[in-house]
Amino acid sequence: MEYFDRLWTGLGDVRPERFELRRDFLLGQLAPGGRVLDVGCGDGAFCAALAAAGHRPVGVDVAAEAVRRAGERHPALEFALSGESALPFAEGCFEAAWLGEVIEHLRDGLGLLDEVGRVLVPGGRLIASVPDHPALLRLRLGVSRRAFEAHFEPRADHLRFFTRGSLRALLEAAGFEAFTARARAGHLLVSARAAR
Repeated sequence: MEYFDRLWTGLGDVRPERFELRRDFLLGQLAPGGRVLDVGCGDGAFCAALAAAGHRPVGVDVAAEAVRRAGERHPALEFALSGESALPFAEGCFEAAWLGEVIEHLRDGLGLLDEVGRVLVPGGRLIASVPDHPALLRLRLGVSRRAFEAHFEPRADHLRFFTRGSLRALLEAAGFEAFTARARAGHLLVSARAAR
């Protein structure tokens, strides 16, 4: 994707936002040793953490520069370029999928979630994090023009804004069940199971 390639080309060395919090949540959701797909892997930080914990990660990203950096930083791990809603894998080849701060950037979140469900084994786990939009934040955005304009900056890369309920509805529409979400430090940390 051209936009994300431009974004990654302009970035220096970056560390994923709230990395430790999100990494600990991710690792706490997984059975030992499974094959885990990291969708939107960036430079491979979560793949490296998964591998260090004994999992078998595969990272994908829409940005060629991100995949290049990930492969350079973690040459023993597997990374691939993917489409926004097309994953280059066969059906049922992963026990879990991690979408860390990904869904809010997509034009077709339902399309990607359908693809994630396709590549998961039946009952496989989807684990995700997205920025949280709780009631007090929504109220502040509703009464402050300045806060609203800063939050919904038209040049920013967030296309979707989720509450616990709207995210649950999206995941259920994509065929996921057993949805759980916790709010932590401005993020929703989410787990669900592939129904098929």
